[in-house]
Amino acid sequence: MKTVTEQGKEVLEYGNKYWLMLDEKETKRVYPVKEVRVEEMQWRKWADDWLVHLISPNVYRTPKEALASFDYIVREGKFGTVEGFFAKYMGAIAMFFISKRLKKRHHLRDDVREDLYEAVDKWVKAIGKNRLFMGGSQPNLADLAVYGVLRVMEGLEAFDDMMVHTKIQPWYQRMEEAIQRAAA
Repeated sequence: MKTVTEQGKEVLEYGNKYWLMLDEKETKRVYPVKEVRVEEMQWRKWADDWLVHLISPNVYRTPKEALASFDYIVREGKFGTVEGFFAKYMGAIAMFFISKRLKKRHHLRDDVREDLYEAVDKWVKAIGKNRLFMGGSQPNLADLAVYGVLRVMEGLEAFDDMMVHTKIQPWYQRMEEAIQRAAA
């Protein structure tokens, strides 16, 4: 469907983007209660529509953090000496300024960390004390979506701050363990 954003930009949206196409038997196995399916879709959409927009403003929040982020990118990437130098310094400068525009576009607080902390604590609260994952005893697609968004910050100051100042760490560690078990 074609829609128009608040800024007047025309975009394409897919009405069934978060809906899994399963046969009736598989649907009952994966989603024994309809509310479970709706909840999973809601949180997958939240990860795409809100959580992902908190990443850039947080990892490029200051010139120092932007430089550290690009140092990590260059170190992990396959850059030559010259390309790495330009990628690190030009990328850091560009992303520092772009992150400020993103902060305004998404109406984030002056201290964008507060938005990140609030978001991940909201996620943990939604999982609750009686479940290991949003999917119950095993991760579901919402767990994977949130984990994937947060994973890109690993190794950066924003990630470390998030782990210290929120309640996300136990869930995140369970996700890492579940993913390692599934990969084995």
